[in-house]
Amino acid sequence: MGSKDSIEQGKESAGFRKYIPDLNTLRFQTAKVQDCYEYAENFQKSHNPPWLYDLTQTWQELLREPYKGLTTDGNVIPNLFQPQDEGVPIESIVTAVDKVFDQINPEQKEKVSFPLNAKEWRAWSNPEILLRPLGLRLEEVDAKAAASVLDVLKATFSKEGYEKALAAMRINQYLGQICELPKIMNELSYNFLVFGTPSKDKPWGWSLYGHHLCLNVFLHGRQIVISPTFTGAEPNLIDAGPFAGTEILHDEGNLGLELMQSLPGPSQEKAQIFKLLRDPAMLQSGDLAKDRWNPDDQRHVCGAFRDNRIVPLEGVSAATFTAKQKQLILDIAYHFVLYLPDAARKIRLEQVADHLNETYFCWIGRWGNDDAFYYRIQSSVIIMEFDHHSGVFLSNTEPEKFHVHTILRTPNAGDYGAGLRSAEDMVE
Repeated sequence: MGSKDSIEQGKESAGFRKYIPDLNTLRFQTAKVQDCYEYAENFQKSHNPPWLYDLTQTWQELLREPYKGLTTDGNVIPNLFQPQDEGVPIESIVTAVDKVFDQINPEQKEKVSFPLNAKEWRAWSNPEILLRPLGLRLEEVDAKAAASVLDVLKATFSKEGYEKALAAMRINQYLGQICELPKIMNELSYNFLVFGTPSKDKPWGWSLYGHHLCLNVFLHGRQIVISPTFTGAEPNLIDAGPFAGTEILHDEGNLGLELMQSLPGPSQEKAQIFKLLRDPAMLQSGDLAKDRWNPDDQRHVCGAFRDNRIVPLEGVSAATFTAKQKQLILDIAYHFVLYLPDAARKIRLEQVADHLNETYFCWIGRWGNDDAFYYRIQSSVIIMEFDHHSGVFLSNTEPEKFHVHTILRTPNAGDYGAGLRSAEDMVE
C-alpha cells in the first residue's frame, strides 16, 4: 500500500459507504433534534453508551492528578527541551488573537481567557460529546468572530498544517451530514481557549478541541510547542459535495505500513507486540486508568487525559534500521508535526533525528496491504500513535482503514510546553 497513490487510496476509503448506519434507529432520531448541549446532557443522564460514560469518570480522576508528563518508567528525563529561537512569526499570531478579542464582547472575552497554568488546558477530549463546554464554541459566535479564530490557526500553523486542520473540520461536517446530525458535528463544532495574555515575549498559548481535532499550542517569543495533538477522521475522505476529494491521514498510514513491510522477518516479529487488534493478551481488567484496550481509545495509550501515563518502550529499536528505514521514521514524523510553522518544524525534525538510535517502533495487527493496524513510534522527545478504528457513527464493528485516529505527544514534560515553563507558570 505504501506505493499506491492517493487516488487509489481514496477509492478504497470510499468503502465506508456500505457502513452508513440506519438513521431511523432511536439513537439517530433522538440526536437529530438535539443541539450539542442537549446531546451532552442526555449522555450524562442516560450513561449511554456505558463504556464511554465509565471512561469519562476515569478521565475526571486523571485530570485531578498534578501534571507530570508521559514517561517510560515514571521518571521524567530532565533538560531535554531548551529555550531557542525557532523563527515563529509571533507578531502575526498575537495580532490574530487580538483580532478575535476585538470581534467578541467582554463576557465572551472573559469566557475564552484562562490563566497560563490553568488545568483546563488538559481538559480536551476527542468524542463528539461536549463534555466540558469551555471557552468559545465557534458555531455560537458570529461569522466574523469564527473566521477570526480560524485566522489564529492560519497565523500559527504552516500552510500545510492549516489545511490539515481544515480538512479534519470539514470531514467532521461531512460525517454530520451523512448521519443527519449537523447540530452535533459540523465544521465549527469546536471550542477555542486562550491561556495567559497574548504576548510577543512572554509565555502564553491557545487550544482548540472537538470531535477528531484537538490542538494545544504553547508560545514563548519565537518558540512554539504544538503538543498534544489529536487528529482523526471517520471517514478519512470526502467523496461528494463541495469538498469532494478532501482526504486526511493517508500519508501517515501508508508510510507506517511501508516501514513495517520493509523490515526483515525477525524485526517484524519483534515489532509486532500483539497479533490481534483486540488481543486477549491486552490488559482488559476494567480498570480504565491502566487497561491496554478500551472501546474509545482502542489501541491508543496516549489519548485524552493520559498526560501522566507510563508508556514503556515496546517493539524494535530503530538503531537496527537501515538508512532508508530511519528516513521513513522522519517522513512519518514530518506529517505528525505538520502543524508546526516551517522553521520550527525543521528544528523539531532535527531533534527527532538526533534521537533516532533510541527510538522504538511497535505494531499491532497484521501488515498486509488491506489490513487495519496500529503503530507507535516513541523516543524520549516524541511519541506518535496511528490507529485504525471500528465504527462510532459508521456501522463497521471491526477496525477499518477509513476510520483513523492519530496522536502526537511530547514525553518527559514536553506537552503543553511544560518543559519550557518557569516554576510559577507550570501547568496544573
